[in-house]
Amino acid sequence: MPIKFDKYHGTGNDFILIDNRKKEIELSTEQIMYLCHRHFGIGADGLMLLELEPGVDFKMVYFNSDGNESTMCGNGGRCITAYAKKLGLIEDKARFIAIDGLHEATIANDGVVSLKMGDVKHIDKGENYFYLNTGSPHYVKFVFDVKHFNVFDEGKKIRNSDAFVAEGTNVNFIEKIEEDIFVRTYERGVEDETLSCGTGVTASALVAALKGVAIGKNNCRVRTLGGNLNVKFDKVLENTFYNIWLEGPAEFVFEGNIELKE
Repeated sequence: MPIKFDKYHGTGNDFILIDNRKKEIELSTEQIMYLCHRHFGIGADGLMLLELEPGVDFKMVYFNSDGNESTMCGNGGRCITAYAKKLGLIEDKARFIAIDGLHEATIANDGVVSLKMGDVKHIDKGENYFYLNTGSPHYVKFVFDVKHFNVFDEGKKIRNSDAFVAEGTNVNFIEKIEEDIFVRTYERGVEDETLSCGTGVTASALVAALKGVAIGKNNCRVRTLGGNLNVKFDKVLENTFYNIWLEGPAEFVFEGNIELKE
């Protein structure tokens, strides 16, 4: 079965994009794992199907590289918006449905894609961490010297701990550097560190605002291993945020065809 695909990345968080508006493509868990495999397939952190949905421009169906359909992906949402523009579905604005509901997005002339995230109405405070849902669940912890921190081992340990193993969690380690925060993320479903995580960047920015280390009252600049992002938001109560926008590049890498075994 031949599959036409596009490859995009958002600050190094990379995805396979497939046009499924005709609903002709059904992929098994094993096939998605194969396509995302970095040695035997195309290679990606995740795979998305773009489908039609009444009342909006499109529907985003997202799978992690482990082959399972997953919760919201912020960088994925920005990349599928750029992909929709390439397909001619939108111009500079989009409304689409994802697993966590309706999203809006805009594309600027310089290619920066801004994605409106869901409201965050509660942030749990642990002994030395924060826990919140920005479309996907995130554990956020401040650490020293995040650039040299053992994200894989420590992230895996927390993700598989008794408190989180049942549903899984993404794990973010953050540090304030100059006027920005630096975020590194261990992603569930990928089961490894990714170069960037959009919902993790969003969660970390909100925690930084809660702790008073964001650069401004309604803005936080974020560095990742794959590049820089920006998060804007409005804050109502101490741990309630709305009008949250994740901003950054969404870049086309290449397109191609792959023969997929039945």
